[in-house]
This record gives sequence, C-alpha cells and structure tokens, in this order.
Amino acid sequence: MPHRPRRSWATWTTSVDPAAGTPGRRQSPGPRTNYLIVGGVGPPGIRLARADYGGFGAEYQSQVYLRGERSPLPFAYEELEAAARQKLPGTAFDYVAGGAGGERTARANLRAFDRWEILPRVLTDVDRRSLAVELLGRVLPAPVLLAPIGVLSIVHPEGELAAARAAAAVGVPFVLSCASSHPIEEVAREMGDGPRWFQLYWSRDRELNASLVARAERSGHAAIVVTLDTKLLGWRERDLERGYLPFLRGEGVANYLSDPVFRSRLGRPPEEDPAGAAAQFLGLALDPTLTWPDLGFLRERTRLPIVLKGVLRAEDAARAVDVGASAIVVSNHGGRQVDGSIPALAALPGVVRAAGGRVPVLFDSGLRRGADAVKALALGARAVLLGRPYAWGLALGGENGVRTVVERFLAEIDLTLALAGIADLASCDATLLRSVPDAIG
Repeated sequence: MPHRPRRSWATWTTSVDPAAGTPGRRQSPGPRTNYLIVGGVGPPGIRLARADYGGFGAEYQSQVYLRGERSPLPFAYEELEAAARQKLPGTAFDYVAGGAGGERTARANLRAFDRWEILPRVLTDVDRRSLAVELLGRVLPAPVLLAPIGVLSIVHPEGELAAARAAAAVGVPFVLSCASSHPIEEVAREMGDGPRWFQLYWSRDRELNASLVARAERSGHAAIVVTLDTKLLGWRERDLERGYLPFLRGEGVANYLSDPVFRSRLGRPPEEDPAGAAAQFLGLALDPTLTWPDLGFLRERTRLPIVLKGVLRAEDAARAVDVGASAIVVSNHGGRQVDGSIPALAALPGVVRAAGGRVPVLFDSGLRRGADAVKALALGARAVLLGRPYAWGLALGGENGVRTVVERFLAEIDLTLALAGIADLASCDATLLRSVPDAIG
C-alpha cells in the first residue's frame, strides 16, 4: 500500500492546477469498468462492467461462497467498526465515530430504522432488476453516493484519493468534503471521468467561497453541496476530552492552503507561519451569520446545481425549493452537531412531502446496511449517502477496503429489494413499509 507523507501547516505549497477542466463543462461519463472484489481486501476478483447494479447482489454473494474463505474485511458493520477501532489511534477513531454531546442523536439515527418494517410482496417477477436512477441530469448505476467526510487522512494516508478512486471504480458519485486532506484538483485527477460533487462549508470570506466553488467547477464536479447545519462545530465530548482538533495539526485543510484567496489573507505563507495560518483558518472557516438570502451569492457565481444538506424541517425544505435548490439532503450530520436532535429518518417523510416532487430528496445519517437504504428509498429518498462504513473500509484496506464496503452495500440493497418483491426503484415506495406501532398486536 503506497504511503504519502501527511501535509502539515508548515509543509504546504500552492497546488492549484488552472488547467484542470473547463468551467461549466461536464465530462462524459463514458464506459465504466468495475471490479467485483470477493472475500474482502485484496486483488480484484471478477471484472465487471456495471451501468446498473440490479442483479449484482446474487452474483456477489455467489462468488463469496464459491471462494469459500473467510473474509479479512468483516461483513457485519459492528465488526468492521470494531476492527477499525483496534487499528486506528484513539484520536482518529473517536473523531470519526463520535457524535455531539451524549451521542443521543447518533444512537437515535440507528434506532429510527427499527421503527419501520419491510412488508415483502410475493409472487412478483424479480429476475431482471434495475437499481439505476436519474439524479441531476445523470443516470447513476445505483441510488448511492459516498457522503462528504472530512479529514480522511487521519484514517489512511491516501485519504480522499483512495476513497475517490474506489467510488470511480464502482461508478457512484464521490462527494468531496471541503475539509479534505488533498486539494480539489488532485482528488479530481484520481477519479478520471468518475462522477463527483463538491461539499462546501460556508466561510465568512465570500471571496474564498467563490474561489473554492470555481475550483470545483473547473475540475469537473457536477454539483455543489452546501452544508447548512455546521455554522459552528458541535459539542463533541470525545474530541474535547482528548483536546483533539485535526485541523490544528494540518489535517483536512488542503483546500484552504492551496487556495489563492486564503493565502492572500495571510501575513506570511503558512510554510513560514503555521500558527498564523491555523488562526486564520479557525477565524473564517465557518460562518454563524449565514442566512437564506446569502445563497443568492452562490447562485450568481456557478452554473452548477446547488444541493442543500442538513435539512430536517418541512418548512425549510419548502423554502429550499423556493430559493432554487436543485436537491435537498435530509441529514443531521450523522449526529455530530446537535445532541437530542430528531433522527434523520424520522424527518425524511415530512421533507419529502414539503418538496412535493419538485426536487429530489436525498438522505444520510445512520445508514449501516443495505436494508437501511431500502427503507429510506421507500420513504421517498431518491438516493442515499453512505458515510462511516466506507471510512472504516478505508482505514482497514485503503482503496480496496472502500470499494469492498460500497459493493457489499450495493449487493445488499439489490437482494433486499428483490426479496421484498421489488424489481426496480419506481416500485419502491411507502407501501413497502409499515411502522412498528402498526405491527403491534
């Protein structure tokens, strides 16, 4: 596994490639060749081209059984997380695994899936299945994206580079975090023509926001995801207990240190004054004054679709549509921001109703298995964003670890839908579910 030296505040130099793409130009998806990895991390097994992951589950499962060996990468999420805990430094594990306060929201996100039961239909033809879905003008092979997770270098030296390559190999969009450990342009080059979006934390510095968005557009990102729930960092007891904030150690700041606007704000280059650069970052990275009218500034500066992430209230969803959002992500940041918040899945039906089919609604927070995704899709999500599971795959196996976790997630979605009597996503709706109180007695 190749190891790249971690960058710190004092070792960064500008690495923006002005030739990385053309503003407003979307690269052709072209043919996508994927690899089915069976049995866990290791050399790719059967080589498959996948434009649609319908039918993938049975094929993947059969290859695992035919191989007849125990996988070095656990299948069960709980064991995957436990293995990552054993491998990673405590600071890194807790930063990814932890939630806000007493982590009630993080736990509630998981319990929310237990409030819905799948009611399988029988005697339906599910031999030929499709997971393909249209999203923001592009047909995807499955209703799955990789969620933006910052500071991935703390779990693996290649961080976002490895995760992006895995996403491109599978053919699902990779949402690059603004707080990535490698610059926008470098990650884009790793993906080739793979689908990618860019997530923006709204800074106090509007020129910096505009610069980051322009860089994402030039480097072939197809959408801008604005995170709305992080005007300030949440109260995260695990990190506070350790006094650990990775940004102050030069992790997760690549897009800032490589940005000409950010660098122009510094009295001296970060290579000469890392403390000054860190102070500048902390002072402007987030903006607690952000309000609805501010989104117009972004709309005027990009032709890309704008996706608003962190919506939980129906009235906010309706307003998001009114101000021109191209999509909404129902999310509580994986329970990392507000302790005691509504579980994201509980908020999903209300947001879907408020959106009224005018824009697609996506979902993240609490997804651990493919069956979870099926429930979110049945409740109205057009697609889901997978988070912590792929981070643990990255920690344990780099690019192949991410690819394995994502392919298993897709395989379980396919099999769960088929066994529930669903052959395509158009038939996956709320009639597939009943709430647990309805099932009692």
